[in-house]
Amino acid sequence: MGLRRVIPAVLLIAVAAVCWAITARRMQGMDMGPGTDLGDLGWFAIVWATMMAAMMLPSLVPMALTYAGASRDSGASAPTAATFVFAGGYLLTWLGAGVLAYALIQGVRSLDLAWLAWDRGGPYVAGGVILGAALYGLTPAKSRFLRHCRQPELLTRRWRPGPPGALRMGVEHGGFCVGSSWALMAALFALGVMNVAWMIVVAALVAIEKLLPWDRVAIWATVTFVGALGVAVALAPAQVPGLTIPG
Repeated sequence: MGLRRVIPAVLLIAVAAVCWAITARRMQGMDMGPGTDLGDLGWFAIVWATMMAAMMLPSLVPMALTYAGASRDSGASAPTAATFVFAGGYLLTWLGAGVLAYALIQGVRSLDLAWLAWDRGGPYVAGGVILGAALYGLTPAKSRFLRHCRQPELLTRRWRPGPPGALRMGVEHGGFCVGSSWALMAALFALGVMNVAWMIVVAALVAIEKLLPWDRVAIWATVTFVGALGVAVALAPAQVPGLTIPG
């Protein structure tokens, strides 16, 4: 019985590991730092979905286990399958967020704003986006969304039976987690969305916020690190480890 209860976690981590391997292979030679070309929408959507599975599924594991347990307690015949539907809804929300980010970035790019060039205002814009991500961590909205990402009882209160219910719960939970982590994803775009090293860093920050038992410590640790990183990118980008300088 104990082994059956952890099967969803093992499978989700295995999927994440495979997606990390695929992502690392696809990103070879593609990192152009801040302002990386995103390609066409279809290609980006596939890459983004793979990235989100790699980055987000590990930190989803506690909530996935909560969902699997509630599904089992409700008498569902296939709780593991239902858990994957829940995870699929969660990733679907992140896919939607990625498409919105793509539209925003491509819209700004189409304006051909010369002052965004890296030898002009680029470092300050990138650093400002990252610093903004740190400041968002101090807002009430961040705390409210993060609480929904961390507390299992808030998930079980929204229980809905069957596959449609699992999908809807996954989408709803994904919405809370997008609300919590969108600023960190914006920071990833500012660092270079095709940079695997920074993907790992951002995924670790998301996991710290969601999984560390002391939520205020987790938030302040993230805010301090991201804030210092934003200042460094703005004022001394060449000294930031792993940052690819555009052009």
